[in-house]
Amino acid sequence: MNPFLAFIIKSFIAIPVSFTIGLVSLFTFDQTLLLSSGYAILGGGVTYWFSSAYMKHIFLKKHRLTRKEYAYIKKNLQEAEKKITRLNKALLTIRHIPSIKQRVDLHRVTKKIYKLSKSEPRRFYLAERFYFSHLDSAVELSEKYALLSSQPKRSSELEHSLHETRRVLEELTETIEKDLYRMLSNDIDELHFEIDVAKNATKNVNNSQFLDQNRR
Repeated sequence: MNPFLAFIIKSFIAIPVSFTIGLVSLFTFDQTLLLSSGYAILGGGVTYWFSSAYMKHIFLKKHRLTRKEYAYIKKNLQEAEKKITRLNKALLTIRHIPSIKQRVDLHRVTKKIYKLSKSEPRRFYLAERFYFSHLDSAVELSEKYALLSSQPKRSSELEHSLHETRRVLEELTETIEKDLYRMLSNDIDELHFEIDVAKNATKNVNNSQFLDQNRR
């Protein structure tokens, strides 16, 4: 769930509870304003904590993950976010016009994989090659390319190295696109199944209508 939306829901639950506890303490149990305020804050805090724990439990159950698995995925996603930030920074500093589309594609596909993993953490396991190999290579190559391409004087050897790096980055982009496809493979299979079901249903309806017309 979106962190901001989760915060709003938990606050929506905790604030009325806190307000109610404060009023009950003040008017029903004749507590002082200071003590009632303390009880209200404590009650709201406990309610907020229980709401967080319950929402996390529901989230983990929905995605069929243990707390240990989610902690492992979350840690790796935090590291990946830093690497993607570095990658995008390097890509933005490259001034090679012909490779703009390839760089945009690389930015788009890495961000898509990260967002999918964050919203549906179990998909992380389908993209482990991306997180533990391909992303590191993309960051390393992009940063080195950005550094070398910023040099004021270029030798033929440097130009060759830049050309080779662009070629490898292009191949790496295609590899990362395959990583994304692997993450979506189950969805694609399900879509094909639904299409086949819909086609068969339409075909059966058309056949039934044809037979009904022939009987008349």
